Amino acid sequence: MNWWVYIVECKDRSLYTGITNDLTHRVIEHNRAQGARYTRYRRPVRLVYWEEANSKASAAQREALLKTWSRRKKLLLIAQEQNHNPSRTTLGVKRP
Repeated sequence: MNWWVYIVECKDRSLYTGITNDLTHRVIEHNRAQGARYTRYRRPVRLVYWEEANSKASAAQREALLKTWSRRKKLLLIAQEQNHNPSRTTLGVKRP
């Protein structure tokens, strides 16, 4: 089973970091107000970053680290990924 660490940008431009074993479904849940309480009132969300993890434990560990990062540092990570993989897509939508 694959695990993913992801960052979504909320309607208010805040960033939410989470983990899942079904990335597409999880983003859909966030946009249906079935995801985390934080994103429920900040819809719609847009997937801006994701990375694969070897296990649930490693995904949770990476998520915990990313949650300690400043907004600026997360935005740099997102920008760096977009520069390295500009055509990377998910959910049928090209990455921003």
